[in-house]
Amino acid sequence: MPIVGQSTETTDWVSRFADEVIEESERRAPGKPVVVASGLSPSGPIHLGNLREVMTPHLVADEIRRRGHEVRHLISWDDYDRYRKVPAGIAGVDDSWAEHIGKPLTSVPAPAGSAYPNWSEHFKAAMTESLAELGVEFDGISQTAQYTSGVYRDQVLHAVAHRAEIDAILDQYRTKKAPAKQSQKPVDEAELEAAEGSGAASEDDGSSGAGSVGYFPYKPYCGNCEKDLTTVTAYDDDSTELTYSCTACGFSETVRLNEFNRGKLVWKVDWPMRWAYEGVIFEPSGVDHSSPGSSFQVGGQIVGIFGGKQPIGPMYAFVGITGMAKMSSSRGGVPTPADALKIMEPQLLRWLYARRRPNQSFKIAFDQEIQRLYDEWDKLDAKVADGSALPADVAAHSRAVRTAGGELPRTARALPYRTLASVADITAGHEDQALRILSELDPSDPLTALDEARPRYDKAEAWTNTYVPADQRTVVREQPDAELLKSLDEASRQSLRLLLDGLAENWSLDGLTHLVYGVPKVQAGFPADATPKELPPEIKTAQRTFFALLYHLLVGRDTGPRLPTLLLAVGQERVRGLLGE
Repeated sequence: MPIVGQSTETTDWVSRFADEVIEESERRAPGKPVVVASGLSPSGPIHLGNLREVMTPHLVADEIRRRGHEVRHLISWDDYDRYRKVPAGIAGVDDSWAEHIGKPLTSVPAPAGSAYPNWSEHFKAAMTESLAELGVEFDGISQTAQYTSGVYRDQVLHAVAHRAEIDAILDQYRTKKAPAKQSQKPVDEAELEAAEGSGAASEDDGSSGAGSVGYFPYKPYCGNCEKDLTTVTAYDDDSTELTYSCTACGFSETVRLNEFNRGKLVWKVDWPMRWAYEGVIFEPSGVDHSSPGSSFQVGGQIVGIFGGKQPIGPMYAFVGITGMAKMSSSRGGVPTPADALKIMEPQLLRWLYARRRPNQSFKIAFDQEIQRLYDEWDKLDAKVADGSALPADVAAHSRAVRTAGGELPRTARALPYRTLASVADITAGHEDQALRILSELDPSDPLTALDEARPRYDKAEAWTNTYVPADQRTVVREQPDAELLKSLDEASRQSLRLLLDGLAENWSLDGLTHLVYGVPKVQAGFPADATPKELPPEIKTAQRTFFALLYHLLVGRDTGPRLPTLLLAVGQERVRGLLGE
């Protein structure tokens, strides 16, 4: 079946997918709720690449809900997958955790200090909390619960009974050479690759370790050590009697598969089985699935054995990170949705996923780039408000700020993120000082409480405290730099006098912006409000020189936060003292 959604049109991709999904659902299951699906493996922190596995169907499901259709967004928690390796950089986890490799994720102890009963629940909880903040409505399905309660028993027996057909499908791909890996892939994108969300890379297709029974699509977990390092050595189709042995501990036993619930289908059979069982109409998949023999392609053939059809859905591309190196050094891992939501509002994060088609890669900023992203978002917000935004941009904005259930909570006074970050940097956690500065930004409409600027202020403060290196933090001088002041030439002294003379009447963000940019213009004989087109190129050089002088006198460096914000933060009296008045 061709993969939908690969068009290069600039129209709203979510609406186009919704059209196709509604039409396909009416064809396959008329009158029933539309089913879209995601799969997540809680084998460690669920990162921002995995989030695309959820956001793509969420946005489509939400559009379908807006049109009045009943829809279910399933998230399969692949918590019955095997524990494959000990992840790096997780607190309280050391080499001793290696003894649990091969067990189901729900049988592995949670990291030290966790309030949750096992490894899987610990990492599911963080993702669930983030999805709630993002406004993602879903039905969670624990694969541990499904398998161990016998929900899939008929499907397991059916797969085993048709193992020769499944083996024949898989055999078409076993002799094909695996495609060469792309060496040009950036490190951050490679690590955040929107990979097979259901842990596809963690399991084989059942062709190895099959013992005397040949191919077998079901893997028991050992009744003694709980590991999946087992080999099925005998199976009787009539009685469903199954014998296996464990290569880890030597245990062996004979069970009846029609009564046995301690095992699971191998991945390339498990996934299509679920498509058929749940009636999934739409599910995206990572770029891994574009290769011959991938789980999605093979699943498209195996699903017919279970009487189902392959879902429609796009291959989704990489999600990269800017500023990831800082996080990697402190966490030892890649960023999660919770990490992103500490420094950005959910609307911005939703917008980053909504504005790009699934087959387009994009990056999420943890460095200074986040300020530019917020500027871009605020401009879009203003254009939507005044009716000047393009239709596709209006659609992406709408999907960012609200769901079918209503508006997401938002900051009452959406002050510029870069301004809030500068204020948080300069005030170093002193809320009274932050409120003083923010209330002076616009004297005609002063901020009366810091809560008006929340949660955006808190996000900007968290970004400043976490991702701005210590040597780039702003520390205002305690005393004037007497030596520098004494060494200034007459032109520099005059520039400072012009600034000081205008402070009182220009004490607002706009006023100070006009003043600091205007001083070099006035010195050169031009009006303070002259536009760049009316000025010679050397005025820009004079402005840079003037700004560097102010930074040195105020913070001892040649750069810093935007000068108008810095001046407001320092306060008029202290500015006058540091500038030698």
